[in-house]
Amino acid sequence: MTEVKRIKCGTGNCYLLVNGRNAVLVDTGRKEHQERVRLECSDYDLKLIVLTHPHIDHAENAAALSKQFECPVAMNGKDTEVLYNFMAQPLQFDTISGKALYRASVKGLTKDKVTDFKNKIFIEEGDTLEKYGVDAKVLAFPGHTYGSIGLDIEERDLIVGDALMNFLKPTESLIWHDKDLMRKSVERIKSIGPRTIWFGHGNPVDSSKIQKL
Repeated sequence: MTEVKRIKCGTGNCYLLVNGRNAVLVDTGRKEHQERVRLECSDYDLKLIVLTHPHIDHAENAAALSKQFECPVAMNGKDTEVLYNFMAQPLQFDTISGKALYRASVKGLTKDKVTDFKNKIFIEEGDTLEKYGVDAKVLAFPGHTYGSIGLDIEERDLIVGDALMNFLKPTESLIWHDKDLMRKSVERIKSIGPRTIWFGHGNPVDSSKIQKL
């Protein structure tokens, strides 16, 4: 059985998918949280790091952790340009909350850069993580970025990255690159079935709590 362990990193989350001694890290947080994430991972045999998307709040520690634990970093190839240049897929918003998040995000995203990681592999819709010791399936949730992905764990838990957010309450992503794609991803998440929803930002909820989005 694959267990989801949340690692809170300020306003964001990383997750460990754990099956016995095997583990996969989903997202890596900002640099100031690197030691905490490292300590959480050190109890397991870390096989893989997965990025739901390569914005710096999810990917800043990927290179360092990949090097330390000698494991590859997996991401969707559609987001490769974002890894090197945040403005390759500029973000938009249409609410006051979105404007505030956009300003905070752009400040960090444009000031700091994600260090590239050499041990890179690409994953996409339908791929599984079985070879890395955990039972999880990759799902495409484009919109926040073109290559945003999530993970369906044993048809019980669903990691959605920033396709949805839960700052004060569950919402669609407050900032996005392509709103039409984002809305389609929201509808897909709602249709998947009963799950615990794990967000890139905020506390988990039962999928019944997102049905009115």
